[in-house]
Amino acid sequence: MNTPFDIKGMDLERLVYVRPVDVSDLPEDLQEQAQGLGTVYALHSSDGERLALVKDRSLAFILARQNDLAPVNVH
Repeated sequence: MNTPFDIKGMDLERLVYVRPVDVSDLPEDLQEQAQGLGTVYALHSSDGERLALVKDRSLAFILARQNDLAPVNVH
């Protein structure tokens, strides 16, 4: 049985990284969609591709798990 910190035996293709992103670092069209938020959370695949942006960390983890992915924090 894997614990949240045990990645032995985990399918690494299912791993996604969750990290905070300053809205000011996003393109203008995405900044407008952020509706006054200062920070959003990005989900990235193991090769660095951004998969999604969401308004908070807990939603990022929920989204990952609903899509059969294993989320981990990145600072």
